[in-house]
Amino acid sequence: MKLVKNLLQKTSFAALLAAMPYQAYADINVAYFLEWATPNMIAKNEKIYDETLGEKVNWINFATGTAMTEAMLSGDIDIAYSQGMAPFVTAINSNTPLKMIGIAVAYGPSDDCIVSSGAGINKDNALELEGKIVSVPFNTMADFGFRMSMQHLGVDVNKVQLVDQEPADGAVSLADQQVAMACGFGGAVLKMKEHGKPLLTAEEKVEAGITSFDVISVTEKFSQENPELLKRFLEVTEKANADFKKDQTKLNIIANEAGMSLEAAKKQIAGLEFPSVDEQIKDYFSKDGLVTTLLPFMGKMFATSSAPVKADYSPYVDLSYLK
Repeated sequence: MKLVKNLLQKTSFAALLAAMPYQAYADINVAYFLEWATPNMIAKNEKIYDETLGEKVNWINFATGTAMTEAMLSGDIDIAYSQGMAPFVTAINSNTPLKMIGIAVAYGPSDDCIVSSGAGINKDNALELEGKIVSVPFNTMADFGFRMSMQHLGVDVNKVQLVDQEPADGAVSLADQQVAMACGFGGAVLKMKEHGKPLLTAEEKVEAGITSFDVISVTEKFSQENPELLKRFLEVTEKANADFKKDQTKLNIIANEAGMSLEAAKKQIAGLEFPSVDEQIKDYFSKDGLVTTLLPFMGKMFATSSAPVKADYSPYVDLSYLK
């Protein structure tokens, strides 16, 4: 890992390829979100992933992390970049053969529940949500945030009329006043905020224990067959994050790749965090880290009779590609 980091700092990606032997693979299919401003979009645009991995990388956008799971199950996707913890753990409960190999991004205001301006509801009278229609993309991090918010405010989710909508559709429903509140993530939240206000502030979400982050996941088969390729994928991602932290002059590339205006991308990325490898290992994957503690908690939250909670989630996390 240290050798690769030194090479990345001192040489071009072409030189890195020459310095390290690699095996040729078929095209790599990576799932990602539009309207999700992440630094690795620069590496995508500049074909650095293709050059470093030694193969063509196809980036395919999805509306939700649950859709990413379905695509990985069908064999259409090899790597899911920025899949929410909720859809990941839901997949694991359903015995889907996935592995978490890293953290993509942590976020706060980019994942939110927005109350309609005409609903007359806020945190102080949140009980009025009972009996109302609320748009939530099921089994996503927005769903997790919704459930945690309702628990924090004493609202019985079983008394709320939930409709399963993708964030973009939820934004439309909120604009048309068809729902009292809509929950979502990414660019859809920016649109939702044009027609309402967050139920909880960022500080109040922290108080409620709402921690949101997305992971990098792969199919078990792909991870077993392509360990070196996955290490390189994470190396490119790590360098893209580090480079952007030092220099934001290529934000316009991120905006274009994400299908956003420069202003929207700038506003969104200000609320995103991209943990380094060291931070991931220390803050997320350590004994008391966020992943270690949240996986079983969320596993229980999203468990069903047909997809029960696992006794142990550690077999579904593989850090060998980070180190």
